[in-house]
Amino acid sequence: MNDFTQLKYSLVDFIATLTLNAPPVNALTRVLNDELTLAMDRVSEMDEVRVVILTGEGKVFCAGADLKGRASVIKGPGDLLAHSRRTRECFHAIRECAKPVICAINGPALGSGLAMAASSDILVASDQASLGLPEVDVGLLGGCRHAMRLFGHSKVRRMMLTGLRVPAAELYRLGIVEACTAPEDLMPTALEIAATIASKSPVSTGMGKHTLNVIEDMSLRDGYRYEQDMTARIAKTDDAKEAQRAFAEKRAPKFVGH
Repeated sequence: MNDFTQLKYSLVDFIATLTLNAPPVNALTRVLNDELTLAMDRVSEMDEVRVVILTGEGKVFCAGADLKGRASVIKGPGDLLAHSRRTRECFHAIRECAKPVICAINGPALGSGLAMAASSDILVASDQASLGLPEVDVGLLGGCRHAMRLFGHSKVRRMMLTGLRVPAAELYRLGIVEACTAPEDLMPTALEIAATIASKSPVSTGMGKHTLNVIEDMSLRDGYRYEQDMTARIAKTDDAKEAQRAFAEKRAPKFVGH
């Protein structure tokens, strides 16, 4: 993925790291939006990737929409609808990525940045991080529905109506992030979780994420029935059989991804 200009990519030990790199505050430009969408689609089909870490370069994870570049993108009829479609598909690409996505929030994640975090599977945060919906201060809306995946009713509305930013320590207290670390410990923490995921069967983790996405808005009966059906499918895979053999033989399993 050396063709990207606002997104850094690296791959080590089945762990792909995608770093937002649009100085000075990683605002979601048209370029970054399209590159991040494409990157998520690409890693979804790469067998050498089992888990993704999404983070930001510098002191800000993502300051939100690129308001300065908005005028160059929206010039005439249809442009706003196309822009809105591209933006929401970027967040869907994260949520629908075939590989689990760990969001390592290195600094403020506002508006679009909050939506990226909420679209990820596992969240960890630096103690310099925060989540917020600042759109009320610039005459816009955005990210509220994504915030509802993380926060309760009153908190979301307070954030939207006042621009309140919720700091990392409070995010950890609320159980929204898995860890609140010193800045230098953020990536090691994310990598530790990623390494554990990468050691599991990619069939199980991939199908497990897909199942969680599907059942999220289902009833208990329908959701659990779907999960049972997926369990039956996983049980027929070579990786599942290898996991059972390894358990019986008291050794580490060797997964092949099918």
